[in-house]
Amino acid sequence: MDSLKTDLLLDAKGLACPMPIVKTKKAMNELQAGQVLEVQATDKGSKADLEAWAKSAGHQYLGTIEQGDVLKHYLRKSSNDGTIERKHPNITSNEELEKKLDVNENIVVLDVREAAEYAFNHIPNAISIPLGELENRLSELNTSDEIYVVCRTGNRSDLAAQKLAEKGFANVINVLPGMSAWSGKTSSVNK
Repeated sequence: MDSLKTDLLLDAKGLACPMPIVKTKKAMNELQAGQVLEVQATDKGSKADLEAWAKSAGHQYLGTIEQGDVLKHYLRKSSNDGTIERKHPNITSNEELEKKLDVNENIVVLDVREAAEYAFNHIPNAISIPLGELENRLSELNTSDEIYVVCRTGNRSDLAAQKLAEKGFANVINVLPGMSAWSGKTSSVNK
């Protein structure tokens, strides 16, 4: 995978600690909630530094891809995910979805997180359609399929489930709490 779709690219190559973090803080201020930042750095300590900073600042560290001497770090700006009211009536737990996947039931898992989030950690065979692209990509889904919608915390998936139901999808289930607490099998760009 050469590059992931991001909203902003920050070049921090050649900079030593603490400059990658200083520049990352400034770049995060330019992003909207939920957008993804790619930080390119050559400082080997930047991975641990950016991961720790993201956690302390409330942002989501997605992962790092090494390409030669360059470390490409991916971070998602916090979006107050916990404040959105859930409205889609059909919900299930991570554990119930995991059971269905274990017995190979004929279901579709739709991951509506951003592409960079999906790349670093997703349920095997899940279909990646970021929430912002869902409206334009509905034709990739079958209205009669049993569709389990996942995101990081259950909020974007709730919005996606509502949208699918409005568009005539008959059997849509929102998975709670989503990938933030998923303990089942996962795939990643790094594996």
